[in-house]
Amino acid sequence: MASYLAQEVQLARRHDKILSQRSVLLQQMENHLGDKKTEKTSQTQAADAAYKRNAALLNWPIPGAPEGKNKTGNHQVIHPVAHDIEAAEKRLQARVHLQPHPDIVKLETLYWASVEESIPKWEQFLLGRAQTPVGFKKKKSTKYNISHPEGAAQR
Repeated sequence: MASYLAQEVQLARRHDKILSQRSVLLQQMENHLGDKKTEKTSQTQAADAAYKRNAALLNWPIPGAPEGKNKTGNHQVIHPVAHDIEAAEKRLQARVHLQPHPDIVKLETLYWASVEESIPKWEQFLLGRAQTPVGFKKKKSTKYNISHPEGAAQR
């Protein structure tokens, strides 16, 4: 009888161990299922947002969006995203035209300073009163001094 009692105790312990493993596995499965549901929800939201963004960029009508007139006077759905993009584009274009890059400003300043510095040298030449300023060679002009690219027909 003692052996039966020992077996019964051993089976009860094994049964309790199996039940605890089962409860751990069930909890893990529930957690995994919850994670999958959360992931699916976030993917669905991201897909909806991407669809709306793409529809706005392609000027597709979005259900529930307010309507207005486009540039040609026809009715169309006004997309908030497209409107924001157009407004940002206009602001950037205006800013680009107002403020040139500092390097460009510097180059322009140096160029015009150089031009102003060389005006006295060239003024008499341009008026036809003097020869080419020093440092510039005048090319002889002849009717045969024309160079043509290779393969081009000469006249």
